[in-house]
Amino acid sequence: MSLLSYQSARPWAKAIREAVVSRKMPPWHADPAYGEFKDDARLTTEQIETIRAWVDQGAPEGDPTNMPPAPKVVDGWRIGTPDLVISMPNEYTIPASGPDDYERFSGIPTNLKEDVWISAIELRPGNRKVVHHAHIYVTPPKTASEAEQRQSLFEKYTYKEGTVLHMRPEAPVVDDACRDIGEGGLPDQKYHEEAEELATYVPGRAPEIYPEGYARLIPAGSTITFEIHYAKGTGRQEKDRSSVGFIFAKHPQKVLRRLDMDAYLFRIPAGAPNHEVTFCHEFTEDVNLLSFTPHMHLRGKDMRWELVGPDAVKRTLMFIPHYDFNWQMQYALKDPVPAPKGSRLIISVHFDNSANNQFNPDPTKTIRWGEPTTDEMAATWVMYELAHEQSPISRRETTASASAIRLH
Repeated sequence: MSLLSYQSARPWAKAIREAVVSRKMPPWHADPAYGEFKDDARLTTEQIETIRAWVDQGAPEGDPTNMPPAPKVVDGWRIGTPDLVISMPNEYTIPASGPDDYERFSGIPTNLKEDVWISAIELRPGNRKVVHHAHIYVTPPKTASEAEQRQSLFEKYTYKEGTVLHMRPEAPVVDDACRDIGEGGLPDQKYHEEAEELATYVPGRAPEIYPEGYARLIPAGSTITFEIHYAKGTGRQEKDRSSVGFIFAKHPQKVLRRLDMDAYLFRIPAGAPNHEVTFCHEFTEDVNLLSFTPHMHLRGKDMRWELVGPDAVKRTLMFIPHYDFNWQMQYALKDPVPAPKGSRLIISVHFDNSANNQFNPDPTKTIRWGEPTTDEMAATWVMYELAHEQSPISRRETTASASAIRLH
């Protein structure tokens, strides 16, 4: 519902009170016992009491002249007017019923003649009713296609049903990928060895607006891939044409990087109320960790990020005790966390596949990795920087033009 005016908010006063007092709203799922984060949305006790008192007093309007101006939205873009917008070439039709679709629209040209550094990116679904989640990849010229990389890595253990991948029931089981890497090292590999993932849209996640001075590179001549998971929940035929918008960096100084961590070979027993899965990444150079995003499906229960340094000391960087599929937010650390060479980032997750989980599609089924919502995933996306890079972008002369950032 809209909260932009007293008239639109007043009918929801009691619901607002309940949501605020219970701390269901504003959404914020990181345990305050671990880490400090930017843009912490939690209300203070004083703010909660103000809202509670307002409702208990009949939710009066107050002085309309004190109403702050409404937020400005530029043609629906939350990052502002993009310098570059790329859309799917054509509308895609989603049938009214049937299994989920996982579609990839590859080879879309950027038409960039020169390298471009970006400071913000927004993946904008054309139809939020059916876009379950989506990713954007950039592929530099003369590299293997995303589809070929994906097929070569997963054909041994997966099968396709319609357009979505499922893990084969007979695939090796690796619940603790930190201890047992498994055949082919599958749990610690990425889908895309040449294509770089730029942005992700999941419910509750804000657009990618990078910290001041940070930027990511789109090489000249690159192509874009939209990878979109369509869920059929409206009961009628739908259409989608999603887009991505970019803001060019005016003064790029530091290179922002993204690490995708996934577990693939886990198996969740039927009815299991607290099944644990772990996966890890060992850093081969000194880095600074900047943010974390969790991703699971409907059986996801909690997720913990722990860092073990070269001195073997383990500490928790972030903990999501009550995962909510509808709020897969990015949590940006207030201060970068150093992860020296040889450190291990350990991700521990728990799944609730029992009948007590009200969102569980079927507690009688054993669940493996898969792309449909009714299967499961265990993943996190980590933004980081190299610790000793010393502003490599600023060492080059950078000039801005109306159409691109030119590096000489």
